[in-house]
Amino acid sequence: MSFLQSFGKAAAGVALAAGMMTAAIPAFAQDYTKDNPLKVALVLHGTLGDKSFFDDAAEGMKTAEAELPVSVKIIELGYDRSKWQAGLADAADSGYDVIIAGTFDMTGYIVELAPEYPDVKFIDFDDAPDFSACECKNVLGVQYTTAAAGYLAGYAAAKISTSGVLGTILGMEFPTVTDFKTGFDQGAIAAKPDVTILNAVAGAFNDPAKGKEIALAQIGQGADVIFPIAGGTGIGSLQAVKDSGKLAVGVDSDQATIFAASDPAQADVIFTSVLKKVGASLVIALKGTLDGTAPYGSRQLLGIKDGAVGIAKNAYYEKLVPAEIRAEVEAIEAKIISGEIEVKTDMQ
Repeated sequence: MSFLQSFGKAAAGVALAAGMMTAAIPAFAQDYTKDNPLKVALVLHGTLGDKSFFDDAAEGMKTAEAELPVSVKIIELGYDRSKWQAGLADAADSGYDVIIAGTFDMTGYIVELAPEYPDVKFIDFDDAPDFSACECKNVLGVQYTTAAAGYLAGYAAAKISTSGVLGTILGMEFPTVTDFKTGFDQGAIAAKPDVTILNAVAGAFNDPAKGKEIALAQIGQGADVIFPIAGGTGIGSLQAVKDSGKLAVGVDSDQATIFAASDPAQADVIFTSVLKKVGASLVIALKGTLDGTAPYGSRQLLGIKDGAVGIAKNAYYEKLVPAEIRAEVEAIEAKIISGEIEVKTDMQ
Protein backbone atom coordinates (compact mmCIF):
# COMPACT_ATOMS: atom_id res chain seq x y z
CA MET A 1 0.00 0.00 0.00
CA SER A 2 2.93 2.35 0.46
CA PHE A 3 3.32 2.79 -3.30
CA LEU A 4 -0.36 3.64 -3.64
CA GLN A 5 -0.14 6.09 -0.77
CA SER A 6 2.82 7.77 -2.41
CA PHE A 7 0.80 8.52 -5.49
CA GLY A 8 -2.02 9.96 -3.38
CA LYS A 9 -5.50 11.11 -4.38
CA ALA A 10 -6.84 14.50 -5.36
CA ALA A 11 -8.02 16.48 -2.37
CA ALA A 12 -11.80 16.63 -1.90
CA GLY A 13 -13.35 19.80 -3.20
CA VAL A 14 -10.31 20.88 -5.20
CA ALA A 15 -12.47 21.32 -8.26
CA LEU A 16 -14.37 24.06 -6.45
CA ALA A 17 -11.30 26.25 -6.19
CA ALA A 18 -11.06 28.35 -9.32
CA GLY A 19 -7.78 28.15 -11.14
CA MET A 20 -6.42 25.28 -9.02
CA MET A 21 -4.98 22.19 -10.71
CA THR A 22 -6.14 18.78 -9.59
CA ALA A 23 -3.59 16.61 -7.81
CA ALA A 24 -4.32 13.76 -10.15
CA ILE A 25 -5.44 13.84 -13.74
CA PRO A 26 -8.07 11.20 -14.61
CA ALA A 27 -6.47 8.88 -17.10
CA PHE A 28 -9.30 7.87 -19.40
CA ALA A 29 -13.03 8.39 -19.67
CA GLN A 30 -13.86 4.77 -20.44
CA ASP A 31 -13.65 1.69 -18.26
CA TYR A 32 -11.24 -1.06 -19.17
CA THR A 33 -11.78 -4.79 -18.81
CA LYS A 34 -9.93 -7.95 -19.72
CA ASP A 35 -11.95 -7.97 -22.95
CA ASN A 36 -11.25 -4.31 -23.56
CA PRO A 37 -7.81 -3.80 -22.01
CA LEU A 38 -5.67 -0.73 -21.61
CA LYS A 39 -3.05 -1.04 -24.33
CA VAL A 40 0.45 -0.59 -22.96
CA ALA A 41 3.86 -0.61 -24.63
CA LEU A 42 7.06 -1.04 -22.62
CA VAL A 43 9.79 0.41 -24.83
CA LEU A 44 13.27 -0.70 -23.84
CA HIS A 45 16.35 1.10 -25.14
CA GLY A 46 18.21 -2.18 -25.00
CA THR A 47 17.22 -5.83 -24.81
CA LEU A 48 15.84 -8.28 -22.31
CA GLY A 49 18.36 -10.54 -20.65
CA ASP A 50 20.28 -7.86 -18.79
CA LYS A 51 19.55 -9.73 -15.50
CA SER A 52 18.80 -6.33 -14.03
CA PHE A 53 16.83 -3.24 -14.96
CA PHE A 54 14.99 -4.25 -18.12
CA ASP A 55 14.22 -7.74 -16.88
CA ASP A 56 12.70 -6.32 -13.71
CA ALA A 57 10.50 -3.95 -15.70
CA ALA A 58 9.38 -6.87 -17.85
CA GLU A 59 8.47 -8.89 -14.75
CA GLY A 60 6.34 -5.96 -13.65
CA MET A 61 4.51 -6.11 -16.95
CA LYS A 62 3.71 -9.80 -16.38
CA THR A 63 2.25 -8.91 -13.01
CA ALA A 64 0.26 -6.07 -14.55
CA GLU A 65 -1.26 -8.35 -17.17
CA ALA A 66 -2.18 -10.90 -14.49
CA GLU A 67 -3.73 -8.40 -12.10
CA LEU A 68 -5.04 -5.54 -14.23
CA PRO A 69 -7.15 -5.08 -17.36
CA VAL A 70 -4.12 -4.32 -19.50
CA SER A 71 -2.39 -5.83 -22.49
CA VAL A 72 1.34 -5.25 -22.80
CA LYS A 73 3.70 -5.26 -25.74
CA ILE A 74 7.42 -5.21 -24.93
CA ILE A 75 9.45 -3.50 -27.63
CA GLU A 76 13.22 -4.02 -27.58
CA LEU A 77 15.04 -1.28 -29.47
CA GLY A 78 18.54 -2.64 -28.90
CA TYR A 79 21.62 -0.64 -28.02
CA ASP A 80 21.96 1.34 -31.24
CA ARG A 81 21.12 4.87 -30.07
CA SER A 82 20.17 5.94 -33.59
CA LYS A 83 17.06 3.72 -33.36
CA TRP A 84 15.73 4.88 -30.00
CA GLN A 85 13.94 8.08 -31.01
CA ALA A 86 12.29 6.54 -34.05
CA GLY A 87 11.34 3.43 -32.11
CA LEU A 88 9.63 5.42 -29.38
CA ALA A 89 7.83 7.55 -31.97
CA ASP A 90 6.61 4.42 -33.74
CA ALA A 91 5.20 3.12 -30.47
CA ALA A 92 3.42 6.41 -29.78
CA ASP A 93 1.90 6.27 -33.26
CA SER A 94 0.73 2.65 -32.95
CA GLY A 95 -2.45 3.06 -30.94
CA TYR A 96 -1.16 2.33 -27.45
CA ASP A 97 -2.86 4.10 -24.56
CA VAL A 98 0.25 4.16 -22.39
CA ILE A 99 3.90 4.21 -23.39
CA ILE A 100 6.45 3.23 -20.75
CA ALA A 101 10.11 4.06 -21.24
CA GLY A 102 12.82 4.90 -18.80
CA THR A 103 16.09 6.39 -17.67
CA PHE A 104 17.73 9.64 -18.73
CA ASP A 105 18.44 8.23 -22.20
CA MET A 106 14.76 8.32 -23.16
CA THR A 107 13.46 11.37 -21.29
CA GLY A 108 14.32 13.83 -24.05
CA TYR A 109 12.43 11.78 -26.61
CA ILE A 110 9.42 11.54 -24.29
CA VAL A 111 9.43 15.31 -23.84
CA GLU A 112 9.43 15.77 -27.62
CA LEU A 113 6.59 13.32 -28.21
CA ALA A 114 4.28 14.11 -25.29
CA PRO A 115 2.71 17.28 -26.73
CA GLU A 116 2.30 15.61 -30.13
CA TYR A 117 0.26 12.79 -28.58
CA PRO A 118 -1.86 14.44 -25.85
CA ASP A 119 -4.18 11.42 -25.62
CA VAL A 120 -1.30 9.05 -24.91
CA LYS A 121 0.06 8.67 -21.38
CA PHE A 122 3.84 8.40 -20.94
CA ILE A 123 5.46 6.83 -17.88
CA ASP A 124 9.11 7.79 -17.54
CA PHE A 125 10.70 5.47 -14.98
CA ASP A 126 13.97 6.15 -13.21
CA ASP A 127 13.95 9.70 -14.50
CA ALA A 128 11.65 12.68 -14.94
CA PRO A 129 11.55 15.69 -17.25
CA ASP A 130 11.70 19.27 -16.05
CA PHE A 131 7.96 19.72 -15.79
CA SER A 132 8.33 23.49 -15.50
CA ALA A 133 9.95 23.65 -18.92
CA CYS A 134 7.91 21.24 -21.04
CA GLU A 135 4.36 20.45 -22.12
CA CYS A 136 4.27 17.23 -20.12
CA LYS A 137 0.83 17.04 -18.53
CA ASN A 138 0.52 13.51 -19.90
CA VAL A 139 3.88 12.37 -18.49
CA LEU A 140 4.44 10.71 -15.12
CA GLY A 141 8.02 10.63 -13.81
CA VAL A 142 8.80 7.78 -11.42
CA GLN A 143 12.12 8.03 -9.59
CA TYR A 144 13.74 6.32 -6.65
CA THR A 145 16.15 7.30 -3.91
CA THR A 146 18.31 4.24 -3.40
CA ALA A 147 20.83 5.66 -0.94
CA ALA A 148 19.15 4.19 2.15
CA ALA A 149 19.08 0.71 0.64
CA GLY A 150 22.67 1.17 -0.49
CA TYR A 151 23.55 2.07 3.11
CA LEU A 152 22.24 -1.30 4.32
CA ALA A 153 24.22 -3.19 1.69
CA GLY A 154 27.37 -1.19 2.40
CA TYR A 155 27.07 -1.86 6.12
CA ALA A 156 26.70 -5.60 5.56
CA ALA A 157 29.50 -5.63 2.97
CA ALA A 158 32.00 -3.98 5.31
CA LYS A 159 31.01 -6.29 8.14
CA ILE A 160 31.54 -9.50 6.17
CA SER A 161 34.66 -8.31 4.34
CA THR A 162 37.83 -9.96 5.59
CA SER A 163 40.22 -7.69 3.69
CA GLY A 164 38.57 -4.41 4.59
CA VAL A 165 38.62 -3.43 0.92
CA LEU A 166 35.43 -3.00 -1.13
CA GLY A 167 34.99 -2.13 -4.79
CA THR A 168 32.25 -0.16 -6.53
CA ILE A 169 31.83 0.09 -10.30
CA LEU A 170 29.57 2.72 -11.88
CA GLY A 171 28.25 2.52 -15.41
CA MET A 172 28.18 6.31 -15.62
CA GLU A 173 28.01 9.15 -13.12
CA PHE A 174 24.43 10.34 -12.86
CA PRO A 175 22.39 10.83 -9.67
CA THR A 176 20.22 7.79 -10.36
CA VAL A 177 23.43 5.73 -10.46
CA THR A 178 25.64 7.47 -7.92
CA ASP A 179 22.87 7.46 -5.30
CA PHE A 180 23.48 3.74 -4.79
CA LYS A 181 27.16 4.38 -4.08
CA THR A 182 26.51 7.43 -1.92
CA GLY A 183 24.50 5.29 0.47
CA PHE A 184 26.77 2.26 0.14
CA ASP A 185 29.82 4.27 1.16
CA GLN A 186 28.03 5.77 4.16
CA GLY A 187 26.93 2.37 5.38
CA ALA A 188 30.35 0.81 4.88
CA ILE A 189 32.08 3.58 6.83
CA ALA A 190 29.49 3.32 9.62
CA ALA A 191 30.27 -0.38 9.93
CA LYS A 192 34.04 -0.09 9.60
CA PRO A 193 35.47 3.48 9.72
CA ASP A 194 38.83 2.41 8.29
CA VAL A 195 37.34 0.56 5.31
CA THR A 196 38.90 1.16 1.88
CA ILE A 197 36.43 1.68 -0.97
CA LEU A 198 37.81 1.47 -4.49
CA ASN A 199 35.74 3.03 -7.27
CA ALA A 200 35.77 3.02 -11.06
CA VAL A 201 33.51 4.36 -13.80
CA ALA A 202 33.09 2.09 -16.81
CA GLY A 203 31.54 4.70 -19.08
CA ALA A 204 28.94 2.27 -20.41
CA PHE A 205 26.06 0.08 -19.28
CA ASN A 206 26.43 -2.59 -21.95
CA ASP A 207 30.10 -3.62 -21.87
CA PRO A 208 30.49 -6.83 -19.81
CA ALA A 209 34.12 -7.21 -20.87
CA LYS A 210 34.96 -3.80 -19.42
CA GLY A 211 33.06 -4.62 -16.25
CA LYS A 212 35.01 -7.85 -15.82
CA GLU A 213 38.32 -6.09 -16.41
CA ILE A 214 37.58 -3.44 -13.79
CA ALA A 215 36.39 -5.95 -11.20
CA LEU A 216 39.50 -8.10 -11.66
CA ALA A 217 41.66 -5.00 -11.17
CA GLN A 218 39.85 -4.14 -7.94
CA ILE A 219 40.13 -7.72 -6.71
CA GLY A 220 43.83 -7.53 -7.50
CA GLN A 221 44.00 -4.54 -5.15
CA GLY A 222 42.49 -6.56 -2.33
CA ALA A 223 38.75 -6.04 -2.74
CA ASP A 224 36.76 -9.04 -1.58
CA VAL A 225 33.29 -7.52 -2.10
CA ILE A 226 32.35 -5.84 -5.40
CA PHE A 227 29.25 -3.72 -6.00
CA PRO A 228 28.71 -3.12 -9.74
CA ILE A 229 26.09 -0.43 -10.47
CA ALA A 230 26.39 -0.73 -14.20
CA GLY A 231 23.58 -2.66 -15.87
CA GLY A 232 24.88 -5.13 -18.46
CA THR A 233 28.46 -3.99 -17.80
CA GLY A 234 28.01 -5.26 -14.27
CA ILE A 235 27.32 -8.78 -15.52
CA GLY A 236 30.98 -9.02 -16.44
CA SER A 237 31.92 -7.74 -12.99
CA LEU A 238 29.83 -10.46 -11.38
CA GLN A 239 31.56 -13.07 -13.51
CA ALA A 240 34.92 -11.81 -12.29
CA VAL A 241 33.73 -12.13 -8.70
CA LYS A 242 32.54 -15.68 -9.32
CA ASP A 243 35.80 -16.69 -10.99
CA SER A 244 37.82 -15.19 -8.14
CA GLY A 245 35.81 -16.70 -5.31
CA LYS A 246 34.84 -13.30 -3.86
CA LEU A 247 31.45 -11.81 -2.99
CA ALA A 248 29.20 -9.31 -4.75
CA VAL A 249 26.23 -7.04 -4.23
CA GLY A 250 23.66 -7.13 -7.01
CA VAL A 251 21.75 -4.11 -8.25
CA ASP A 252 18.23 -3.10 -9.26
CA SER A 253 16.67 -6.57 -8.97
CA ASP A 254 17.37 -9.71 -6.93
CA GLN A 255 20.24 -10.87 -9.12
CA ALA A 256 21.05 -13.99 -7.11
CA THR A 257 17.53 -15.28 -7.62
CA ILE A 258 17.67 -14.41 -11.31
CA PHE A 259 20.90 -16.39 -11.75
CA ALA A 260 19.82 -19.30 -9.53
CA ALA A 261 18.56 -21.54 -12.34
CA SER A 262 20.91 -20.62 -15.19
CA ASP A 263 24.16 -20.12 -13.26
CA PRO A 264 23.95 -21.30 -9.63
CA ALA A 265 27.65 -20.67 -9.07
CA GLN A 266 27.06 -17.02 -9.94
CA ALA A 267 24.08 -16.82 -7.61
CA ASP A 268 26.16 -18.28 -4.78
CA VAL A 269 28.46 -15.22 -4.60
CA ILE A 270 25.76 -12.51 -4.60
CA PHE A 271 25.03 -12.14 -0.89
CA THR A 272 22.38 -9.45 -1.42
CA SER A 273 21.14 -6.97 -4.01
CA VAL A 274 20.11 -3.35 -3.67
CA LEU A 275 16.60 -3.41 -5.04
CA LYS A 276 15.07 -0.66 -7.09
CA LYS A 277 11.61 -2.15 -7.46
CA VAL A 278 11.00 -0.90 -10.98
CA GLY A 279 8.54 -3.62 -11.94
CA ALA A 280 6.41 -3.13 -8.85
CA SER A 281 6.42 0.65 -9.25
CA LEU A 282 5.22 0.32 -12.85
CA VAL A 283 2.34 -1.86 -11.72
CA ILE A 284 1.35 0.85 -9.26
CA ALA A 285 1.68 3.51 -11.95
CA LEU A 286 -0.65 1.53 -14.21
CA LYS A 287 -3.15 1.03 -11.38
CA GLY A 288 -3.13 4.75 -10.81
CA THR A 289 -3.53 5.38 -14.52
CA LEU A 290 -6.60 3.15 -14.64
CA ASP A 291 -8.32 4.67 -11.62
CA GLY A 292 -7.25 8.26 -12.27
CA THR A 293 -5.05 8.70 -9.21
CA ALA A 294 -1.64 8.74 -10.89
CA PRO A 295 -0.42 12.37 -10.77
CA TYR A 296 0.57 12.91 -14.38
CA GLY A 297 2.42 16.13 -14.94
CA SER A 298 4.69 15.59 -11.94
CA ARG A 299 7.42 13.41 -10.47
CA GLN A 300 7.16 10.83 -7.71
CA LEU A 301 10.34 10.25 -5.70
CA LEU A 302 10.03 6.91 -3.91
CA GLY A 303 12.35 5.50 -1.27
CA ILE A 304 12.75 2.99 1.49
CA LYS A 305 9.91 4.46 3.55
CA ASP A 306 7.57 3.87 0.61
CA GLY A 307 8.73 0.28 0.20
CA ALA A 308 10.09 1.27 -3.20
CA VAL A 309 13.68 0.19 -2.53
CA GLY A 310 15.39 -2.25 -0.19
CA ILE A 311 17.88 -5.11 -0.11
CA ALA A 312 17.34 -8.76 -0.97
CA LYS A 313 17.02 -10.88 2.15
CA ASN A 314 16.92 -14.27 0.49
CA ALA A 315 18.51 -17.66 1.16
CA TYR A 316 21.89 -16.41 -0.08
CA TYR A 317 21.75 -13.49 2.34
CA GLU A 318 20.90 -15.81 5.21
CA LYS A 319 23.70 -18.18 4.23
CA LEU A 320 26.47 -15.63 3.66
CA VAL A 321 25.65 -12.95 6.24
CA PRO A 322 25.91 -14.09 9.90
CA ALA A 323 22.75 -13.80 11.98
CA GLU A 324 24.18 -11.12 14.25
CA ILE A 325 25.02 -8.89 11.29
CA ARG A 326 21.57 -9.45 9.78
CA ALA A 327 20.08 -8.34 13.10
CA GLU A 328 22.21 -5.19 13.01
CA VAL A 329 21.02 -4.45 9.49
CA GLU A 330 17.38 -4.87 10.56
CA ALA A 331 17.89 -2.43 13.43
CA ILE A 332 19.58 0.10 11.13
CA GLU A 333 16.78 -0.18 8.58
CA ALA A 334 14.22 0.58 11.29
CA LYS A 335 16.23 3.61 12.39
CA ILE A 336 16.45 4.90 8.83
CA ILE A 337 12.71 4.55 8.35
CA SER A 338 12.02 6.28 11.67
CA GLY A 339 14.43 9.09 10.83
CA GLU A 340 16.87 8.31 13.62
CA ILE A 341 19.55 7.65 11.02
CA GLU A 342 19.68 10.16 8.16
CA VAL A 343 21.23 8.95 4.92
CA LYS A 344 22.54 11.51 2.46
CA THR A 345 21.21 11.15 -1.06
CA ASP A 346 22.11 12.46 -4.51
CA MET A 347 18.44 12.54 -5.47
CA GLN A 348 16.73 15.87 -4.86
